[in-house]
Amino acid sequence: MTFSNSDPVHVAFAGLDLHGIYISGSDGNAIVKLSSGYNICVPESLCTPYTDHPGVQPHHAAEPLKQDATLPLLSIISTGGTIASTVDYRTGAVSSKFTAEDIIRSIPELAGIAHYHTVQPFNILSENMNPSMWQELARTIRAEIAAGAAGVIVTHGTDTMLYSAAAVSFMLEIPAPVIFVGAQRSADRPSSDNAMNAICSAKAGVSDLGEVVVCMHATSDDVNCALHRATRVRKNHTSRRDAFQSIGRVPVGMVSYPDGNVTLGKDAVLRGTHELRLFDRLEPHCGLLQYYPGMNPAVFDAFSGYAGLIIAGTGLGHVGTDCIEKIAALTAAGTFVVMTSQCQAGEVCDRVYETGRDLLNAGVVEGGNMLPEVALVKLMWVLGNTTRREDAVRMMQTNLKGELDYDLWREM
Repeated sequence: MTFSNSDPVHVAFAGLDLHGIYISGSDGNAIVKLSSGYNICVPESLCTPYTDHPGVQPHHAAEPLKQDATLPLLSIISTGGTIASTVDYRTGAVSSKFTAEDIIRSIPELAGIAHYHTVQPFNILSENMNPSMWQELARTIRAEIAAGAAGVIVTHGTDTMLYSAAAVSFMLEIPAPVIFVGAQRSADRPSSDNAMNAICSAKAGVSDLGEVVVCMHATSDDVNCALHRATRVRKNHTSRRDAFQSIGRVPVGMVSYPDGNVTLGKDAVLRGTHELRLFDRLEPHCGLLQYYPGMNPAVFDAFSGYAGLIIAGTGLGHVGTDCIEKIAALTAAGTFVVMTSQCQAGEVCDRVYETGRDLLNAGVVEGGNMLPEVALVKLMWVLGNTTRREDAVRMMQTNLKGELDYDLWREM
């Protein structure tokens, strides 16, 4: 029998009765998107039409949202990503389709936590995020808090969420929490984490927190969400629900589920600590390069003319000695070069080995224990706000938003 894309099918395979959507076929095999959200490839002869399949479509309610105005006001800024996605049964791929209002409608528990104002400046997969969008996001957050929001939730794709969260952290001083939240699995999959993450982010949004954090599953179980400081978090797994981990520190808070209790750490920045201020200038012409053994020094030529470059070096912050001449040429031409480490713990120290001392003499600035991705965003922000090298060194080596364990810079 011949099937077309998006046909519902029944699959009898390995003693199991499975249902899904036919995606494509080749050489007698069929790719089927199961109702669980996973794809399988089976002999097409095992597929038969399934007439009772309801399909899975995003829910779009026609009526306006009914909200309790006596509850705190939270703003949800939707940028897309898996938390706002569902399976496109035409192609079998996950795509961003939900708006912020769709998210609220699909998770009824949110209505008992706050009432919401929704904004959607763009709806993209996070690999398409760029510095100009970070600026627009920071401006939108500022406007929402200025308009009275008790907190802001930013729904975001997980792949680049750490970059956006760090960028917003540097660009804003905030008196209220800004919670970045995403999902590893789309809403129409039984193992989706989007509802729990969203509920926990709303609880954090009305808490005493006063900084930018990432709210995601703390473990693979539905027990807690961790609140990770925006400048000390990484996505450490491609697909696990607890992919996000704080690096070099513990999370600044936890949200238990389903009761929603928020526990903040001793060093968490509290609500009202800072006044609302926006510093949204960025220098986008900065790069990030990970050194590897045997790397051709000519690779550095690609960054000629860049305002700044972050190097993720080995160990204490090293590259091959044959690269140092190229780096010196970059710094002499005005490129601001910062050394970070590929290691997830410890800090750069280029005063131990000969290679490190040669790098310092070549004009490289030590980046302490900053994560390379965070250092990139910080460098864009620093170079957007100063043109003096000595000021840039001081700012890069000063702990501004928890990105460093302590200030590296000291006046000589």
